[in-house]
Amino acid sequence: MVSQVKLYDTTLRDGTQGEGISLSVDDKLKIAQKLDHLGVKYIEGGWPGSNPKDMNFFEEAKNLSFHSAVITAFGSTRKPGVEAENDPNLQRILESGVEAAAIFGKAWDFHVEKALQTSLDENISMIYDSIRFLKEKGMEVIFDAEHFFDGYKHNQDYALKALTAAEEAGADCLVLCDTNGGSLPSEIADILKVVHARTTISTGIHCHNDGELAVANTLEAVKAGADHVQGTINGYGERCGNANLISIIPNLQMKMGIPCLKEEKLPQLTETAVYVHELANQTPPDSQPFTGKSAFAHKGGMHVSAVLKHPETYEHIEPEKIGNERRVLVSELSGQSNLMFKAEELGIPLDKTDPAVKEIMEKMKQMEHQGYQYEAAEASFELLIRNGLGENHDYFYLDHFKIIAEKENEGAISTEALVKMDIQGEKVMTAAEGNGPVNALDYALRKTIGEYYPLVHEMYLSDYKVRVLDEAEATASTVRVLIESSDGKETWSTIGVSGNIVEASWQALVDSIRFYFMKHADRLQKLESQPVHPGPGLQNH
Repeated sequence: MVSQVKLYDTTLRDGTQGEGISLSVDDKLKIAQKLDHLGVKYIEGGWPGSNPKDMNFFEEAKNLSFHSAVITAFGSTRKPGVEAENDPNLQRILESGVEAAAIFGKAWDFHVEKALQTSLDENISMIYDSIRFLKEKGMEVIFDAEHFFDGYKHNQDYALKALTAAEEAGADCLVLCDTNGGSLPSEIADILKVVHARTTISTGIHCHNDGELAVANTLEAVKAGADHVQGTINGYGERCGNANLISIIPNLQMKMGIPCLKEEKLPQLTETAVYVHELANQTPPDSQPFTGKSAFAHKGGMHVSAVLKHPETYEHIEPEKIGNERRVLVSELSGQSNLMFKAEELGIPLDKTDPAVKEIMEKMKQMEHQGYQYEAAEASFELLIRNGLGENHDYFYLDHFKIIAEKENEGAISTEALVKMDIQGEKVMTAAEGNGPVNALDYALRKTIGEYYPLVHEMYLSDYKVRVLDEAEATASTVRVLIESSDGKETWSTIGVSGNIVEASWQALVDSIRFYFMKHADRLQKLESQPVHPGPGLQNH
């Protein structure tokens, strides 16, 4: 097994071939700097011969300082029947100004004859000539043997002949590509043994995830002697993606004892994964191993009780070592340990012998049975706990609201909400128009209470999600509404559940405002009369 591994990131090139992944030149430059700060050895910027955007990246990258990374260009071997010196693709690589290039060539005879439509001998010459040409220009050259494992299984001698040609031409590393992503770990290991018996230079691995084995295959290749690992951040890539470096790095370094980053850089993994998701405009999957929000989330009561005593009972590594954190979820599966942990996390003093704790647990389970899910609505959960402890945060009460939607012929729909509230003992009624019933209701609610509590104008709705809980009921289905609110500095989430989407939205809206007022009670306008009294309308839910 090797003593150290060089990381080669191809997020900016291979990763962008994934469906829905698009990066601007500015995005690519920012990610490259992030990867350099992390400590990645090679950053593949793109294919300068394929499009102007990639060439623009290389031009802009010259103006930046990279401390650990080598910016690398990607390209193919020369075209059949064209001299390497005259090949436009190889010329664009030279023009990019990089010091290293990854050149891919066919290692599967089937591809040579059917895709390239040239002879097997000409393909070998293409590999040799292209690498020799770039080496003569003083470049470091990495040879990506495309479809190597499939080629090896169909014609072992030819696949190995492609590697020999690359090595004889002066390649610095031979990267074996599982381009179709269908190989098994045992096959990777067995084939690597044969390759190492036939070659003398560094070998690398490049795996795709079509069999959901890209990470496993990569680790197996390193175990078999590969010291160069290619992959992408978050596993982006064509079809099912590439080997995920975010999973490969901690497995190599923390479990196999093979360094690939400086130890102090490991806590940056979670931040890096989220950063790339954000620039790629992708929602970070909660269940992403190692760095996902749910990677160290515990829900079952017995599990939580054990984790709080000894984290290693249900965690394979310490989340802090890769920049993640432990989370305890609350649900109908929760035990008292979950509630106590969350209360402590929220800064709420709870005594487990207090009868209110049991009542809060029962209330929470009843609400979850109705469709509430507090894992994603911690603001509503905190209100539930505080209400259960007897705290009152009902700064206003609903008398009634009315929604009016009107459409004439082909005209647009106009929506108006009328809200009547009980605020500080006074009945107040306001109307507002909005883009749909929920938006109109939101405007009317804020307008109604804003005169008494100007603080409400500092917060706003930043996200709104609706989920149908029982699709079989069609338009009569129960819906769950999740609202995210913000004041520009912090965000918080609330929930509402009902068979009526407007009612569910109202619940979440009211919780959002109550939570904000509770957190900023010291800034609320001083009441001139006695504290607010219970009024008719919406009760604590």
